[in-house]
Amino acid sequence: MNQSVNKVILLGNLGRDPEIRHFENGGVVASFSLATSESFMDSHTGERREITDWHDIVAWRGLALVAEKVLVKGARVYVEGRLKKRSYQDKEGQSKTVIEVVAEELVVLSRPEGKNPLVPPYSEVISEQTKVPDSLIEKDDDTLPF
Repeated sequence: MNQSVNKVILLGNLGRDPEIRHFENGGVVASFSLATSESFMDSHTGERREITDWHDIVAWRGLALVAEKVLVKGARVYVEGRLKKRSYQDKEGQSKTVIEVVAEELVVLSRPEGKNPLVPPYSEVISEQTKVPDSLIEKDDDTLPF
């Protein structure tokens, strides 16, 4: 069988606001880090311990626009996507390799209190195939109702 599966499912909290990059060709990408944690009982001390892993997430096109508008540091987010390994050269000319999760679906489950973007809580599944809602499209400040 020649089929394979590359599927990642994460549920965690954003470690920082997304970094958004717009390209000359009209493309857009959002990058953010997501923390996931697991708890376990330390067999030596009998204490409950927690391990946190950090995951680098990238979202392209419509998902990046959604991320730009609704994701904030501390938000609880469900992410489905695939692992992608890429290599590049840093500013010093050193070769670097990173493994990222390329988001295909995002669900914002909650945001920290006081961190309220211009849109209402967005709890439906947003995927690469989802049309970006008009409420998330950048509007001129003169058209805002406040």
